[in-house]
Amino acid sequence: MGFGLALLVSSLVIAADTQPNIPAKARKGNAETPVAVDPFDHAEPHSLNLPLNELPDTQPKAPARGAAALPDPWRDDTSKFDEQTRTAAEHGDATAQAKLGVAYSKGRGVPQDHAEAVRWYKKAADQGNARAQTLLGFAYQNGEGVPQDREEGVRWYRKAADQGFAMAQFQLGFVYDWGEGVPPDALEAVRWYKKAADQGDVGAFYFLGNAYHEGKGVPRDYEAAIHWFRKAADRGDADAQFHLGFAYNDGTGVQQSYGEAVRWFKKAAKQGSARAQCMLGVAYDHGRGVRQNHAEAVRWYRKAADQGYAEGQTNLGAAYEKGRGVPQDFAEALRWYRKAADQGLAGAQTLLGGCYEIGQGVPQDLVEAARWYRKAADQGFAGAQLVLGNLYNGGQGVAQDRAEAVRWYRKAADQGDAGAQNNLGVAYDKGQGVPQDHVEAARWYRKAADQGSALAQTNLGAAYEKGRGVPQDFTEAVRWYRKAADQGDATAQFNLGATYFNGTGVAQDFAKAYFWGNLAAALDKPAAAENFASVRDRAAAKLSPATLSTTQKRCRQWLDAFEKRKAQK
Repeated sequence: MGFGLALLVSSLVIAADTQPNIPAKARKGNAETPVAVDPFDHAEPHSLNLPLNELPDTQPKAPARGAAALPDPWRDDTSKFDEQTRTAAEHGDATAQAKLGVAYSKGRGVPQDHAEAVRWYKKAADQGNARAQTLLGFAYQNGEGVPQDREEGVRWYRKAADQGFAMAQFQLGFVYDWGEGVPPDALEAVRWYKKAADQGDVGAFYFLGNAYHEGKGVPRDYEAAIHWFRKAADRGDADAQFHLGFAYNDGTGVQQSYGEAVRWFKKAAKQGSARAQCMLGVAYDHGRGVRQNHAEAVRWYRKAADQGYAEGQTNLGAAYEKGRGVPQDFAEALRWYRKAADQGLAGAQTLLGGCYEIGQGVPQDLVEAARWYRKAADQGFAGAQLVLGNLYNGGQGVAQDRAEAVRWYRKAADQGDAGAQNNLGVAYDKGQGVPQDHVEAARWYRKAADQGSALAQTNLGAAYEKGRGVPQDFTEAVRWYRKAADQGDATAQFNLGATYFNGTGVAQDFAKAYFWGNLAAALDKPAAAENFASVRDRAAAKLSPATLSTTQKRCRQWLDAFEKRKAQK
């Protein structure tokens, strides 16, 4: 009698490469016919693994700067109080009046007094001094020394901008960009940024780069974005240095170069850019552009985390969870995940939910796990939608509701999440939460399998082997089993071993049957090992001692190489 092939397996993953697959527990059957794997029996605890370079909020984006964080037009001004300046100001010298206002604004040589600063700015501005007009506009925009009045701020910016004053032109572009005191107008923002950039304004360089990167007010053009980011970066702008580093990291608008990415990240990180510090940590964590150094990665993550940067806090938590660069400490990992989760970072909320789900660093609490997963899922985070679907499917922390499970799987699957696509396929295969539909099941398996999901590859292979949802095709079944088996999926290895034992879709080969059956028994959980060992043990009886010894050596070599690949990820 031949071997019956295992059919379905499912996954529990946060996102692609973010969390290991949860192998289902195989049930014991008789020695002749190993039984199928229950696709939703995933009670095994899982380890939480965050992809340190795939955090959702590390992508370059427009800086979230509102009026309260407008660029300070005179942050580098070193004006100080002295009697000569006061005397000149009191005699009507507009330049001295503006300098005296800056001294009061910054508290340099006099007690800080924004109202007094505004009084002097007004005197100079009324004389047409463009610098003072810009400073006065800034005061109105931020409500420093005067009641906040953004429209009045814009009025003063325009007076200075119309005189050709570059900083005012930049500030006017900024308020049009963000709609602070004027209706948002991306085209007008770009027009003013370009005027300021033509005079060499660094801030305008940066925001023009951002406009081209986002396609905001101009057609999206990554090469043009790089041009402007580089001009700002070369002048020391940390935000531009970060964006330039990210462009090299991803190969967006430039030829990809991790070494060049690290060079720019370092420049920005040394200026205190939390985003750059986090990405520099990622570079050290993965050895991209620098020699791999987990302790150095942690040092940079901590710098970003100490500034309250949520992605840095999450990566620092992941380092503690894995014991990578720091001693393993689940409680400390939880503490950093919570800091980031409380800021609304979906990835951290998902990881925090995972800690509650398995009781890692905190007492197990499935209700609390579901609460955190839902927070992230409601933000559209596919990984959280997947695991929330799993909780609904199993009735863990929530009332069991397989239709609700399917709803969450579909949300994640529609975003391209391979784990959710696989689980949606399983739901259609078993008719759980949706009408049974093997064709639809195979369609979802294929989507996930084409992304490299070993579980989906196994399921698609089983579909071809059984002719369920696709025409029966043993050769195609073997092709998909092999893809999954090469990734270490024990079910696929068992199924592949059975095909070699039976000669189904391949020439009968007991040595290969033993090879894959032996690996399946070694790699699967103890609950399934006895079942999965059956193909190994029956094939062994067909081999000579010499062939058996050679095949066992090949198994050891394969497993050693597999473990090395895992360690490198």
